[in-house]
Amino acid sequence: MKTLLHFVLFLIHLCVNVISVHGQCIEGQKSSLLQLKKSLIFDSSASSKLISWNSSTDCCSWVGVNCTSGRVVGLDISSESVSGGIDNSSSLFDLQHLQSLNLAYNGLGYGSQIPSANPNLSLLIRNLLELTELHLDGVSISAQGTDWCQAISSSLPKLRILSLINCNLSGPFDISLLKLHSLSVIRLDYNELSIEVPEFLSNFRNLTSLHLSECGLHGSFPKQIFQIPTLQTIDLSFNPQLQGSLPEFPKNGSLRSLVLNNANFTGLLPNSIGELKMLYNIDISSCNFTGSIPRSMEGLTQLSYVDLSSNKFNGSVPISLLETLSLRRNKLEGPIPMNIFNLPRLRALQLSSNNLNNSFSLNVIQQSKNLVFLDLSHNSLLASCKLRRFPGFLRNQSELYKLDLSQNQIHGEIPNWIWRLGYLAMLNLSCNSLVTLEGPFLNLTSNLLLLDLHSNQLQGRIPIFQPVVNYLDYSKNNFSFNIPYDIGDFLTQTRFFSLSNNNLHGIIPVSLCNVKSLQVLDLSSNSLSGMIPRCLSATTNLVVLNLRRNNLAGTISDKFSANCSLGTLDLGANKIGGKFPKSLARCEMLAVLNLGHNQITDVFPHLLKEISTLRVLVLRSNRFYGNIGCPKTNGTWSKLQIIDLADNHFSGEIPGDCLTTWPEMMVDGDDPAQVLNHPEFQILTIYTSLDLSCNNFSGSIPKEIGELKALYILNLSSNALTGEIPSSLGNLLKVESLDLSNNSLSGEIPPQLARLTFLSFLNVSSNHLVGRIPTSTQFSTFPAASFTGNEGLWGPPLTGDNTTELSRVSPFWA
Repeated sequence: MKTLLHFVLFLIHLCVNVISVHGQCIEGQKSSLLQLKKSLIFDSSASSKLISWNSSTDCCSWVGVNCTSGRVVGLDISSESVSGGIDNSSSLFDLQHLQSLNLAYNGLGYGSQIPSANPNLSLLIRNLLELTELHLDGVSISAQGTDWCQAISSSLPKLRILSLINCNLSGPFDISLLKLHSLSVIRLDYNELSIEVPEFLSNFRNLTSLHLSECGLHGSFPKQIFQIPTLQTIDLSFNPQLQGSLPEFPKNGSLRSLVLNNANFTGLLPNSIGELKMLYNIDISSCNFTGSIPRSMEGLTQLSYVDLSSNKFNGSVPISLLETLSLRRNKLEGPIPMNIFNLPRLRALQLSSNNLNNSFSLNVIQQSKNLVFLDLSHNSLLASCKLRRFPGFLRNQSELYKLDLSQNQIHGEIPNWIWRLGYLAMLNLSCNSLVTLEGPFLNLTSNLLLLDLHSNQLQGRIPIFQPVVNYLDYSKNNFSFNIPYDIGDFLTQTRFFSLSNNNLHGIIPVSLCNVKSLQVLDLSSNSLSGMIPRCLSATTNLVVLNLRRNNLAGTISDKFSANCSLGTLDLGANKIGGKFPKSLARCEMLAVLNLGHNQITDVFPHLLKEISTLRVLVLRSNRFYGNIGCPKTNGTWSKLQIIDLADNHFSGEIPGDCLTTWPEMMVDGDDPAQVLNHPEFQILTIYTSLDLSCNNFSGSIPKEIGELKALYILNLSSNALTGEIPSSLGNLLKVESLDLSNNSLSGEIPPQLARLTFLSFLNVSSNHLVGRIPTSTQFSTFPAASFTGNEGLWGPPLTGDNTTELSRVSPFWA
C-alpha cells in the first residue's frame, strides 16, 4: 500500500513540474503582453479577453493566450473592439515564437489601419516568421492581389491557415502563393476579387478547405481543383458570373462539404458523386444543373444536409439517411417515395414547387416523428389526396417549428389545435380555399413568429393571437367588421402587419401607433373611413404605410418626425383634402409617394426636391395648381423614375431645365432590371414614366425631354401646348407609349419618330399638325384614330379604311 501511495505522489509531482515547464509564462512574454494591452485602444465594456489580463496571474492562463514551454505560441484577440494601437514599435513583435495570430473583427490600426497599405502588412508579418495561422477577418487591408500575395508568401513560409474574410482585398491571385507548400485552409470570402480562378490553385496538394464565397469570381472554374485528393470543403457560393461543371470524382474522395449555391454551374450531377463517402453537406441550390438526381447518392450514409432547390432536375427522388432534404423549385415529377417518411433522422423536408403527385395515405407523414420543418407548398401532393379539409395528420407533429402548406387547394376550417403545437413558430397557409378559423383563441400554447393566411376566403372578425408574432398577413380574404380598437396591444413585437384587400370598415385604431416595432402597415383596399390618426405621421419606426383605396377623409397631419423612416407612403384613392404636409420633407428616405385620386388643394410641393431618394411621385387627380418650375434649391431627384401629375390644375410652361436634374430617366443602359418592392406593386428600376396630361400647361414641348432616354411612357395630352413636336423625341428609343393628343401643336410630325421601334401606342390626334405622316414599319401599325383631328395631316393610315379605336395605356398605380 505504501509503495502505491509513493507512486501516486511521484506522478502528481511529475505532472506539476511538467505543467510548470510547458504552461508557466516566461516573465518577458508576460511583460510583452501587458505592454501590448496598454498600447491597444479598446472598449473595455465590450472586451472578454484583454480586460482579464493582469500582472498577478500566469499569462499562459489568460483568455486568448496559448503557450508552449512558457512561450506564447498562440494569440487570439479577435472581436475585442480594438480600434488602434499597433505601430512599428508594438510589443506584439517581441512574441517571436507566435505560431497562431488572430486579430479578426476589430477596427485595428497599424499606422491608423491594419494595414492602410501593403508595406504595413509586410511589416506586420515579416516579424512573425513562425506563423502557421493568420486570421485578419474583417480588417481593412485594401491591397491589390500581387501585393498581399507576395507579402504573405515571402514572409510566412510555414503558413497552414490563411483567413482574410471581408478584408477589402482585390485580385488577381499571384503565383507566388505556391511557395506556401503547407497551406491547407484558404478563406477569402466577401472580398471583391473580381478574377478568374487560376488553375495553379490545384497545385496546393495539402489543401483541405477553400472558401471563396461572394468574391465576384467570373470565367470558368478549373475542374482540377475539385479533384485535389485532400480537399474536404469547398464554398464558391454567391458568385453568379462563375461558370463551371462538376468533374468525375475519384474513389474515396475526401470531400465533405460542397457549396455552390447561386453560382452558374451547369450540366449533370455526376454519378461518381456517390464515391464521396464522407460527404455530409451539399448545397447546389440556385444553379443551372439539369438531368436526374443520381441514384448513387443513396449510398452517402453521412449525408445530413441536401439542398438541390432552384435547378432544372427532373425524374424521381433518390434518398439516404438524411436530416435535411430540400428539393424545392425543380422539375421533379411523379410519385414521392414513401420511404422518405421512414428516415429516422429526418428533421427538415422541403418539396415545394415541383410536380410531385400521387395518392398516398397522409398518415405516413406521422412516421417522421422528428420533423421540425415541413414544406409541401406549391405542389399537387395534398390535392391528389382529394383533401377537402385541414390535414389532421399534423396534429401529432409536436416538434414542428415551421410548416408551409401554401397553394395546396386545402378547403374548410383551420382547426383550433394548430395553435396548440408548442414549438410552432412559422405557419404559412396562404393561397388555399380556407373559410373559417376555429375558436376560441384563448390559452394558446404556440409561440407564432410568422403567420401567413393571405389569399384564402376567411370570413368574420380578425383573429388576435399572442403578442410575440412579428409577421402577420391576413390580406386578400373576406374579413369584415371593424378593426378591434385595442389591436395594437396584441402586436407589441409585430414588424409586418397586412389587412389589405378585405371588407373591413370603421376607423383606423389609434392603438396601432403604440406598436413601436411596426415597420410595415398595409390596410389598403378596404372600406375604412374617418381620418388618418395623426400619431401615424409622427411615428419613427414605420417604413411602409399603405392606406390606399379606402374612404379616408380629412387632412394629412403635418407632424412627420425629424427621425422619419418612411420609404413608402401610399394614401392614393381616398377622399383626403386640405394642404400638402410640409413636414413630409423630413422623410429623407422616402422612395414611393402616392397621393393620387384625392382632393388635396395646394401648389406643387417643391420642398420634396430635398428628398434625393424619391423614385415614384404620384399626385394625379387632385386639385394641385400653379407652375412646377424648379425652386431655388440644391436638391435633385437623382433617382426619380416615375412622376405622374395628371388631371390637376397645373399651369405655365413645362420647365426643361428641371428635366435635366432627373438623371435616372436619362440613363440609357442595359443593366439587368432590379425590382423596387412595394406592398401593392413591384416596380422595375428600369421602368420610367412621365405623365403631365389633363392640366393647363402651355408653351412648347421642351427639347430637353429628348434627353430622358430611359422613358417608357410619355403623356402630355389634354393641355394647351403649342409649337412643333421637337425632333429630340426621336432619341427616346425605349419609349413604348407616346401621347401628345388634344393640344395645339403645329408643324409636321418629325421623321425622327419613325425610328422608335418599341413604340406600341401613339396618339397625336386633335392638334394642328400638317404634312405627310412618316412612313416606317412601326408607324404602319397605328390606327387612323392616332392621327385624326389634324386637318392638314395626310398619308396612311388616314387614306385607308382603318377605323380601329385607340386603347389608351393606363399606369398600374391609377
